[in-house]
Amino acid sequence: MPLLTWPAKALPDPRPAALTLDSVIHPRGLGYPAAPAESALYLGDNLGIMAALLPEYEGRLDLIYADPPFFTNKHYPARIGRGEDSRRPAEWQLAEGYRDHWDDLDAYLDFLYPRLALMHRLLAPRGTLYLHLDWHANAYARLLLDEIFGRENLVNEIIWAYHGPSPIRRAFNRKHDTILVYAKGGNYIFNTDAVREAYNPSTVKTFASSPKAGFGKIPDLARGKVPEDWWYFPVVARLHNERTGYPTQKPEALLERILLASSNPGSLTADFFCGSGTFPLVAARHGRRFLACDATWRAIHVTRGRLIETAQAPFAIQCAGAQRWPSSPVPLRFAYRSSSKKVRLEATGLSLDYWEVDPAWDGKTFRSAAQARRPNRSAEIPLEIELPVAAANLRVRAVTVEGQLLEGE
Repeated sequence: MPLLTWPAKALPDPRPAALTLDSVIHPRGLGYPAAPAESALYLGDNLGIMAALLPEYEGRLDLIYADPPFFTNKHYPARIGRGEDSRRPAEWQLAEGYRDHWDDLDAYLDFLYPRLALMHRLLAPRGTLYLHLDWHANAYARLLLDEIFGRENLVNEIIWAYHGPSPIRRAFNRKHDTILVYAKGGNYIFNTDAVREAYNPSTVKTFASSPKAGFGKIPDLARGKVPEDWWYFPVVARLHNERTGYPTQKPEALLERILLASSNPGSLTADFFCGSGTFPLVAARHGRRFLACDATWRAIHVTRGRLIETAQAPFAIQCAGAQRWPSSPVPLRFAYRSSSKKVRLEATGLSLDYWEVDPAWDGKTFRSAAQARRPNRSAEIPLEIELPVAAANLRVRAVTVEGQLLEGE
């Protein structure tokens, strides 16, 4: 079988990251304070994090969705403003998102190759990897996956088609991504009925009018069909309700199809390039456990904010090595009314994006029992939270729009 080679190609043993528990989030007070967290968000380089997860999770993940940098050599800022005119990008309030920049193709492959190998080790025997790329690097990635998984374990090459404006004038508009699907082995999960869709009305009409349609094969029109390997889902546009402002955000419907097809309720799933957090969001919504990782604090912050409104069980946030939230020495001030179990934040002069409360802070692990975040469409964040239990030793944390962590007790 042909192999892709380059001068520095190697699979060294990665050094496991030292993971530190930052907090346990109990969305809307669920299970506070004792319920365990079976899902987690990880802040840091996913190479060291995946290596650190091997002792516990090797051979256990039913599904991994990977949406790495595409080798575009671009910088993608995040939109953090609210209520802005989407037709005037020059006026948007922006912050650091992520960089997809490489010295050359060799450097990109040095980055991608060992990470794909670790994902293969983490997958269960029935597990599947969905690798999401585009024309910049998908051809190289397919050769790497043939090597790591075996060419016979290619399940699908899925085309995600979409539309939108393009600056291209000397070629056809590039309006699709490629998702390469590889299984760990032959007995992989695929839930056919979970992803069926209705037949096109013209197809139904054709079968109703002619007994010779379909070369004599009559499908179960009421049951619907399994989708083809080309999918159309609109991108998350400027005015879309799902939009978080985090760059290159993927639509929930796209990841929902992947999740329903290749995992079961209770399955352990992962996204080690989680970005805006769409995959863990969809996993939580459908009763799957998740491990999600990103190298930037803003990605983990955006993901946490989406999960507090959807997740049905506690999840942990862990930091790798020296990675921490950017902090501020400014103390948070708040007031607590025991009669109503409500905490009110004194946020004069602060532009807050998120805040949370631990009513029984033990001095070690912050267990978030109540949370509030700035809505996607409004600049106003709620400044009062009702606690699920009476406060014993209050501790409050908040994150500003600019990304600083503030604390108070």
